[in-house]
Amino acid sequence: MKNHVTVLEIDANAVLHNLNYFKQKLQPETKILAVVKAFGYGSNAVEIAKIVEDKVDYFAVAYCDEGIELREAGIKTPILVLHPQVQNIAEIVKYRLEPNLYNFTIFEAFLKYADEAPLINYPIHIKFNTGLNRLGFWHTDIPNILIQLKKSNNVFVQSIFSHLAASEDPNEQEFTVNQINNFAYIVKQMYGHMDYKPMIHILNTSGVINYPKAQFDMVRLGIGLYGFGNDEKETANLKNTHTLKSIISQINIIQPGETVGYNRSFVANKLTKSATIPIGHADGISRKLGNKNGFLIINNQPAPIIGNVCMDMIMVDVTNIDCKVGTEVIVFNHQQQIEYMAHKCETIPYEILTGLSRRIKRFVKR
Repeated sequence: MKNHVTVLEIDANAVLHNLNYFKQKLQPETKILAVVKAFGYGSNAVEIAKIVEDKVDYFAVAYCDEGIELREAGIKTPILVLHPQVQNIAEIVKYRLEPNLYNFTIFEAFLKYADEAPLINYPIHIKFNTGLNRLGFWHTDIPNILIQLKKSNNVFVQSIFSHLAASEDPNEQEFTVNQINNFAYIVKQMYGHMDYKPMIHILNTSGVINYPKAQFDMVRLGIGLYGFGNDEKETANLKNTHTLKSIISQINIIQPGETVGYNRSFVANKLTKSATIPIGHADGISRKLGNKNGFLIINNQPAPIIGNVCMDMIMVDVTNIDCKVGTEVIVFNHQQQIEYMAHKCETIPYEILTGLSRRIKRFVKR
């Protein structure tokens, strides 16, 4: 860590607090799938998995490579790959990953591979589209799915699932309830023609909060694990898991009329003390935060970003802050700061977190 002055601290106790908070909302028999895709929402998927491995039933990743990384790190818990591709099938099987089969292209390709290998009762997951219109079979596909499943002893349907489109939005309650009801109808159709009952799941973080009666067999915790409830009250009950820190590299005294940064976008109208921090848009700090739209915290005081955010550096106004080269700088250490950044960037906290560059050194605080 000596070589890195900009670091992302992952709070293991905060992750466990958040997991336990959601556990309290669940029936004792409801299983938990922890979503660790996108590098653990910008933290570190392997470290998050190690923190919660003995407390959850499943992990989910978006792509095959993310699952392989977990396996190579020694994670043995079942891993659902949410968006596998046909060309990944051999690797998925090699690393004992479990594919989401979401259309007939990937479904038929996987069944063919399973027949030829041959595999025995290999776990697969089948996704249905109930209104998000992203990935998933349609309910009209059920007869064909069942015909093909009956031909094969090579696969075992571990779960049937769907994904809610607007579970955090109270204005979309009718739509969400319809999604849940459509899913229940699909499950009934599938169960009626199978000699076993796969697990079923539809709830994400906001679904757990707003539609607790639809827990079914398992729920999927994504952003909630990382401290956000998609609702101010719920987020207040969660703990911040990501703290992004750096230091001051240089301090400059800017004379009135002098400028700072690219395109000379900041012009000093009085004697100004600026500090340069080694973090920039290549690290995930949006250029939209430049020119006093964003701020960092130095010695518990806000230091506005002045000028344009550079690729590897930002400059902040520290005229009224007692600091020197080497003083610690907090980019964010609370959900409200992350939400403020998201608001200023016209986005959501997910993008702020997942946009953090891998060149930022991660470490776990236990």
